[in-house]
Amino acid sequence: MNSGLRLTELHKSFGGLPAVRGINLDIDAGEFFSLLGPSGCGKTTTLRMIAGFEQPDRGAITLDDVDLVAMPPHRRPVNTVFQNYALFPFLDVRRNVAFGLKYLKLGKAETARRVDEALALVRMSSFASRRPAQLSGGQQQRVALARALVLRPSVLLLDEPLGALDAKLRKELQGELRAVQREVGITFVYVTHDQEEALTMSDRIAVLADGLIEQVGTPEQVYSEPASAYVAGFLGSANVVDVEVVAVEETATCRLGPHVLQAVPTAEAPEGAGKLVIRPERVTLGPTGAEPRHGAAALNGLVDRVVYTGPTTQVLVRLADGQTLLAAVPNQAGPASVKYAAGDPVTAFVAPDAARLLAP
Repeated sequence: MNSGLRLTELHKSFGGLPAVRGINLDIDAGEFFSLLGPSGCGKTTTLRMIAGFEQPDRGAITLDDVDLVAMPPHRRPVNTVFQNYALFPFLDVRRNVAFGLKYLKLGKAETARRVDEALALVRMSSFASRRPAQLSGGQQQRVALARALVLRPSVLLLDEPLGALDAKLRKELQGELRAVQREVGITFVYVTHDQEEALTMSDRIAVLADGLIEQVGTPEQVYSEPASAYVAGFLGSANVVDVEVVAVEETATCRLGPHVLQAVPTAEAPEGAGKLVIRPERVTLGPTGAEPRHGAAALNGLVDRVVYTGPTTQVLVRLADGQTLLAAVPNQAGPASVKYAAGDPVTAFVAPDAARLLAP
């Protein structure tokens, strides 16, 4: 039976230095849940405590209301897929996948059936007789996944399993991994520092910083409604600009240099100094003096830099107060989509729902 996983006030230090400083999480049964953050934020330490490879200094880990902390790793209904795969080089694919089943004392027929099912699930049936050295990195990743799934854990832990692969293969396997998770229906807890990976694969994401959780939410919530400047900056590009908050009602009225704009308040924010987050794809550009549409604020400035990136052209606008605003313009007309050059006067338009006032 699939189970929910609960982490309560988890703490862990190494040599007196805190790695995890009080993490609380409820992960639903059957959920694809990602722990996202930079190196050293505590995400892998958290995963290792769930697996039993590290013991928390204090706090609780429960699975279906059963305490896991006192349970040795091999007794936990949890399995882990690592970045390096750790396949046995002297065993073929079939025997690599079957290795863990010998401890379950299954019959030969049941073992063969479960191995066949696991290999079919990851599309590796035709490679069953090959050894790891005869496989590509992506194929080895699939074998490692099959070896974990064949044991039918309640929770599968994945520690940056695609980290050693090239960008194109990573994208391909992201979709495959998500499809496998939906098919088997077990809880996946996925550790990554790659924000695009977390956004495209997860049901929910926890963004970590310095051993603490900054925000938990769906990919849409975490990206579109960041709880802090840190979250906004870590997930994709973000403009975080300093403003003076003039009034906070249903919307927040803010002053940015000589300009006034409306923003969505994300929490009770006092009047005075504040910060807005604006995603570059929500900034549109027009000639100076153009009329704003639908209540958008018109922010005048000069083009500082234009960078063609393929799908978009990045235009950096220097505003009158010296702050900059990045606009991501879709290249719908190819390289000629942006006709501005450095030094040109321009107006950046920001709709009221495109700017969010961050909590202080």
